[in-house]
Amino acid sequence: MVTGAGSGIGRAVALTLAAAGWSVALAGRRAQALDETAALAGDGATVLTVPTDVSDAHDVAALFSSVRDRFGRVDLLFNNAGTFGPPVPLEDLSYEDWRSVVDVNLNGAFLCAQAAFRAMKEQSPRGGRIINNGSISAHVPRPHSIAYTATKHAMTGLTKSLSLDGRPYDIACGQIDIGNAATEMTGRMQTGILQANGELAVEPVMDAADVARTVLHMAALPLAANVQFATVMATAMPFIGRG
Repeated sequence: MVTGAGSGIGRAVALTLAAAGWSVALAGRRAQALDETAALAGDGATVLTVPTDVSDAHDVAALFSSVRDRFGRVDLLFNNAGTFGPPVPLEDLSYEDWRSVVDVNLNGAFLCAQAAFRAMKEQSPRGGRIINNGSISAHVPRPHSIAYTATKHAMTGLTKSLSLDGRPYDIACGQIDIGNAATEMTGRMQTGILQANGELAVEPVMDAADVARTVLHMAALPLAANVQFATVMATAMPFIGRG
């Protein structure tokens, strides 16, 4: 299962998994975008599209019910859905915008992880894998990113708790921290984005397919092995030494 599968990293990962022979459930808010991802996977792929708002507990329950009805089990969750929010100074960020980012990035990730955990614990054979999409921002912030950065730091705590709580049930959990994959969300990188010193600078990006190959590697491991944390980033981006 891939959340946020209608575009960007989610789409790239979904297509890579499908090409590798996985049966893939595509979740996201926009039905048309999910259908486009399914079409790109090709006629030979086994995909299920389920329009879902991950911040809505009822939507998440319906998503997992649909997946179990179609495929019988859940072996992998790529917890990817996320939003950045408006890049405004902290004092100008409305509570509504703060809450919107937290609802998707953190509450949505929790709801999906909880539902996956329940399914993986109960199914036979037992177990499965959860891969959380963290971010470079799980380590260091950008200016004007307090909501996004706070949720991505929280994602690391979610990953560690899932790893610990999943041990008795053969549930593995890892996190991939991504820097500057070329997606709609990172379009500003290529035109100039605010740096910690107040300057604007163009930043290099990498192909989202490079991220997808890493997720595929993590997903294909036996449950006895786990990539706990992986960082995949554009080589020359300002991460080491950032800030």
